[in-house]
Amino acid sequence: MTKKRTPMNKIKEVLRLKYDCGLSNRSIASCLNLGSSTISELLTRFKQSQLGWPLPEHCYDTDLTHALYHSKKTSRKKVMPDFTQYAVELRRKGMTKMLLWQEYHEQYQEQAYAYTQFCEHFTRWFKTQKRSMRQLHTAGDKLFIDYCGPRLQVVNPDTGEVREAEVFVATLGASNYTYVEAFPSQGKCDWLEAHVNAFEHFGGVPQLLVPDNLRSAVTRANRYEPRLNDSYQKLANHYQTAVMPARPYKPKDKAKAENAVLLVERWIMMRLRHQTFHTLNALNLAIRELMNGLNQCEMKQYGASRQALFDKLDKPALKPLLRQRYLYTETKRAKVGPDYH
Repeated sequence: MTKKRTPMNKIKEVLRLKYDCGLSNRSIASCLNLGSSTISELLTRFKQSQLGWPLPEHCYDTDLTHALYHSKKTSRKKVMPDFTQYAVELRRKGMTKMLLWQEYHEQYQEQAYAYTQFCEHFTRWFKTQKRSMRQLHTAGDKLFIDYCGPRLQVVNPDTGEVREAEVFVATLGASNYTYVEAFPSQGKCDWLEAHVNAFEHFGGVPQLLVPDNLRSAVTRANRYEPRLNDSYQKLANHYQTAVMPARPYKPKDKAKAENAVLLVERWIMMRLRHQTFHTLNALNLAIRELMNGLNQCEMKQYGASRQALFDKLDKPALKPLLRQRYLYTETKRAKVGPDYH
């Protein structure tokens, strides 16, 4: 909130009592019922204005106001930080607002805001951003996973049979770097293979996997204690990561995944709608080319591409990929017959 200016008649009286009567700042404050800090500020502004006492004959109230307040404002204009860039920096592990402010203050010195104001301005800026941007995800922390609603088609060239392919989408929280691949189904085998392929594409493994509550991931959805599919838990154990399914009826938990899915549907699937693919491999080659274009396209809100942010943030923070690839195995219980066969 802007501080209310002292009335002009009191400003002139402050100057008269100071320069004609020689009173101290405290005495002037008592006489005029003003704060000592107000008196000190007015006298400082007057000294910086290069005006003398008594005031020049043709110095009107507007001239005095301009001299006292305009020069002060000009000389102490603050530099607003680049909060878009700082939001990206805060995604780094160990980064703090205090460190960013110290670097900002070192660069701009007297033109820099104080730390408290810096934080207040950042909070105001942050509230103006889209909801998907308001969660500051740490680099290498979370991988958000889901499937697209629409499917793509693969046509058998001999019989004309049409098979629908499920489109798997995985996006990293800090950089929004996205992996996309088509599979025959959402079954366990394809679901697990999709994860392994994504890890190998990223060149590392995140700390947490955040899937939606589909059956290949969760056998019992629960807000507090979801039960994971055994094979999915084995995959997580193999790569030494953890699974934290999105909570039911909590859209914020999977906002990143939903935004990535929407983007894939618009950027990739709509561009492929007029093409015919005879094999899943051919379809994935086309998806891979468009996926690379998506990741290299600059995001206006960040001023950088997903690829650039991935190289800067997520890639260095991911856990190293194991040499041994996870292989899906399925076990079943069988009852021995009376003839032991």
